[in-house]
Amino acid sequence: MVNSEMDLNGAPMLEVRDLIVTYEAQRGTFLKRVEQVHAVKGVSFKVRRGMTMGLVGESGSGKSTIGKAILRLAPIAGGSIFYEGQEVSSLDENAFLPYRKKIQTIFQDPYASMNPRLTVASIVAEPLIVHAKEMTKSQREERVADLLEKVGLPADSMNRYPHQFSGGQRQRICVARALSSSPEFIICDECVSALDVSVQAQIVNLLQDIQDELGITYLFIAHDLAVVEHFCQEALVMELGEIVEQGPTDALYRSPQHPYTQRLLDAVPRMPTIVGAK
Repeated sequence: MVNSEMDLNGAPMLEVRDLIVTYEAQRGTFLKRVEQVHAVKGVSFKVRRGMTMGLVGESGSGKSTIGKAILRLAPIAGGSIFYEGQEVSSLDENAFLPYRKKIQTIFQDPYASMNPRLTVASIVAEPLIVHAKEMTKSQREERVADLLEKVGLPADSMNRYPHQFSGGQRQRICVARALSSSPEFIICDECVSALDVSVQAQIVNLLQDIQDELGITYLFIAHDLAVVEHFCQEALVMELGEIVEQGPTDALYRSPQHPYTQRLLDAVPRMPTIVGAK
């Protein structure tokens, strides 16, 4: 969980203010009518350095869209996003590039997020080619080997291809890729939902160990409040593009106030105790 030496009462690492994300959708006969769909409706929250913030809701609630907006992968129609006090949502691509090194992501489907034609070495080294151009090929290979060992894979895995690994191993590769640029903030977008329960526990424990060692801050996007209970200190509950409840995870789990949060808890079986969870 959170390193006790970290200052969790200081300025937020990430702050989202009144975020609005809209998409154009075609409706009606022959799809002639274009309508604005509000995926995110004026959402605001703060994430403190060194913590894990959970963002939960059903499919279509807008939670993944928020993650994409932070990464500048979704159109921002209104509001602002601040990173370490700097407003970043209006920066052009060149000005935002340094923040891409600091903010990385782990996607839901590890196989779909990797190029199957590339070796693991090339996949994990991709961020280094962009953000650490001064590194030589041998230095990148050494960095990749270290990262693979950190996530629990042998160094010689770098010469293999994604299809040669199990789903849990592929997600470990994606964790290694996210770590390669030495980020400060990682968005975990449903990163365990496609895995078996036992493998989910392994990946959650891995993420906790990495946080303890490196002090990384997480935004953990999920639809399962039971997983969030074991991993996050605070949680935001989203329904139809809006935050309907937020607060410390244990309080939300023990005494949910909003009917939607209550329904989420009633609908999802509790996750088995994670061995070694902190």
